[in-house]
Amino acid sequence: MKISVTGASGFIGRHVLTELLEHEVEVVAVTRDASRLAGLNKTIHIVEMDLARPPSDCFEQMDCPDVLIHLAWDGLPSYRSLHHFETELPRQYHFLKAMIESGLSSLLVTGTCFEYGMQSGALSEDTPTKPNNPYGYAKDALRQQLDFLKLIKPFNLTWARLFYMYGENQSGASLYSTLKEAVSRGDKVFNMSGGEQLRDYLPVEEVARQIVRLTTAQRNIGVINICSGSPISVRGLAEQWLRENKWEIVLNLGHYPYPDYEPMVFWGDSSRIDSFSTITR
Repeated sequence: MKISVTGASGFIGRHVLTELLEHEVEVVAVTRDASRLAGLNKTIHIVEMDLARPPSDCFEQMDCPDVLIHLAWDGLPSYRSLHHFETELPRQYHFLKAMIESGLSSLLVTGTCFEYGMQSGALSEDTPTKPNNPYGYAKDALRQQLDFLKLIKPFNLTWARLFYMYGENQSGASLYSTLKEAVSRGDKVFNMSGGEQLRDYLPVEEVARQIVRLTTAQRNIGVINICSGSPISVRGLAEQWLRENKWEIVLNLGHYPYPDYEPMVFWGDSSRIDSFSTITR
């Protein structure tokens, strides 16, 4: 099986590449800047390509993969930017449609829990989408566009809806990275929100493992949450990191207001991903 990965040099992409090396598959890593993947395992074929302006033979340049793991998306973490639906959405659809029309038979695209909008509690794949920011709206629109495309040109589609994750080399704006950096600087206090919001977090290594498991199945899975199914408060998670890493710093709770683009209490219903994992073991 040959698997191409877009966004290969990103936070999730690097972990997906590492996980793929544990499987007997050919791997093609697609990135805008090949230098960002310097030192990568020599068995991985690197293809330099700008998906905003893909070549007409993009499928062939990726060595005609059996499956595409599509992680690429520009403009993050500015969730409210109009770029997501004004520019990124048409680019994404144009590229994926070209891949399908050229012969791609299986596609996994990462979605986002922001597709659910301001709904609270346990959110399942059957929960209607109600995105309330441009990023969530654009992702949800892309999913619907691909569903319509399937009616004309059938292919296997897995829409892996991601919740929250953490790990090494995450974006500098993330809670984990900013906390780790504050500790490294020797800061005595770390400013954060009240931390009482409940979220669904997974280590990025587990997210990558689930993405690869779904991909190698080569099935038409549809929407599936990649989540823990177990809510944890942001404060509780930060305190867990302090204990696990033996970090010495005081959490200054309530310094920042809570985000207004997400509900206080929500997490993923993991029933479907749990069942899939049991079936494929």
